[in-house]
Amino acid sequence: MLGVRVGDDVQLISPRETLSPVGPVFRRRNFRVVGIFSLGLYQFDSESAFIRLDVARRVFGEDAQVFIELRVDDMFKSREVVEAVNGQFGPEYRPQEWSDMNKSLFSALWLEKMAISITIGLIVMVAALNIVASLILLVMEKSRDIAILKTMGSPAKSIRRIFMLQGLIIGFVGTAAGAIAGYGLIFLLDRYKLISVPVDVYQISYVPFKLQPLDFFVVVVAAIVICFVATIYPSRQAARLDPAQALRYQ
Repeated sequence: MLGVRVGDDVQLISPRETLSPVGPVFRRRNFRVVGIFSLGLYQFDSESAFIRLDVARRVFGEDAQVFIELRVDDMFKSREVVEAVNGQFGPEYRPQEWSDMNKSLFSALWLEKMAISITIGLIVMVAALNIVASLILLVMEKSRDIAILKTMGSPAKSIRRIFMLQGLIIGFVGTAAGAIAGYGLIFLLDRYKLISVPVDVYQISYVPFKLQPLDFFVVVVAAIVICFVATIYPSRQAARLDPAQALRYQ
């Protein structure tokens, strides 16, 4: 944001004042840029700079160190680090982990995830209703064939099993095609960073995509189960078909 490159000099002005014959004077210190970092978060990339700790103490004073950040190897064990800091340093320090500092963001993400889950559930329900309608129409079209099978001695269970199997195959093929297409879309969107967002609003320059195996498995299984449930009513109607009524006008 300052338009400097590696090797350029920048001047740091300390907020600490020193008295002089002409009044209070702020401390100034020249620094040379030896590297440029990018953490991928706009909040840090636009406002932060790194200097040596001993130099910072000389510029800002020994007691100006009020905020310390720690980086842990496993981010999901940050709560244990907070408890260790509390037990070792006492109440003089107030540690905060990343989840506590971003509660509002995670609340918004949880609400968004719930909305997406409901949307996906409604889409699957619509697909299941389409399977029900398709099987009902198929039963009406195949009523003559069903009646002939029943007059030849086919039990109702076999008729019901035929239509349930057909609906389950339709649901399985559709679910498999959607899962493969979704996995491919996630891979392309994350690899090539195709969806850009304003970095000053969302703190990141693009929308990252990461496939969660558990969520993927739950969605696939739920879709297949819903499709299977959708086949029960049409298959039972086919099994209850009266051969005499079906063949009356044939």
